[in-house]
Amino acid sequence: MTFPRRAVLAGALALAATACSSARPNSPSSTGSSHLVKTAMGDVRVKEHPQRVVVLDTAELDSAITLGVKPVGATHADVASGFLDYLPKDKVAGIKDVGAMMSPGLESVAALGPDLILTSKVRHGDKYAELSKIAPTVMTESTGYPWKQNFQLHALALGRTAEAKAVTDEYGAHVRELTARLGGPAKAAALKVNVVRFVEGADIRIYGRKNYIATVLADVGLGRPAVVDRAKDGFSYDVSPERIDLADADVIFHTTYGDPAKAKATQTLGSALWKGLPAVRAGRAHAVDDQLWIQGIGYGAAEAILRELGELLPR
Repeated sequence: MTFPRRAVLAGALALAATACSSARPNSPSSTGSSHLVKTAMGDVRVKEHPQRVVVLDTAELDSAITLGVKPVGATHADVASGFLDYLPKDKVAGIKDVGAMMSPGLESVAALGPDLILTSKVRHGDKYAELSKIAPTVMTESTGYPWKQNFQLHALALGRTAEAKAVTDEYGAHVRELTARLGGPAKAAALKVNVVRFVEGADIRIYGRKNYIATVLADVGLGRPAVVDRAKDGFSYDVSPERIDLADADVIFHTTYGDPAKAKATQTLGSALWKGLPAVRAGRAHAVDDQLWIQGIGYGAAEAILRELGELLPR
């Protein structure tokens, strides 16, 4: 006999609710202490030290791993390996794949009996009612640009605020070291850097100031060319291959998401216009990993980006 999907999901939710009293948001756990977390969806009461965490986006996965928590479940990114390749293999080994990022399998999530779910309103706000029936669900408002504030919320929910301070202190120290290696704040600011992303099915993006990678560049104190201030909502200024000259800077980092031909990367990078850019002619245009530079969105990724900047930026 087969059952409708809705009935299967209802059964899974009921099982999760009876299996774990902490599955009810905004109510104290009967098995230990709890704390209140202010989220984009209101106040949520979370078990003091959650042990079975499910994360539904890449930023949350980076946060959990960086804070020393291995989730029991996570959604997969649109990559062959499922989880982003920059993440240490031993840290993601054994994590249950609960579906694609934008369409997580709620039955799979419920079956893991989580005591905490981490995600964002912009990704899964429409699923909050169902998710919160499975376990306390902590949502940030959005992802990307506010990643540092989001990390602090993740740390609070996970009961890892001391670990979070250690992470941010270490990152700050590494930022200062890199800025010093570049010759100090004035020289770093004088170096104009652009980030270009080729995206399958979309125009070419010249990244503005209000996105994840831009905040890392700003932390180091790197300069940005004037074109970035044309970015819509600060996110990106989109151009065709025929206007790739607008991406010129002292240093250009470029990534590709999807098929290079369909993303116009093959066409653009092979064009005379691209090859004629001063940064390209000077050997200061670098292909970098899209998963790390754009999709990771966390301190784990940021630390790896700092290392690459140290290797690739002229001094």
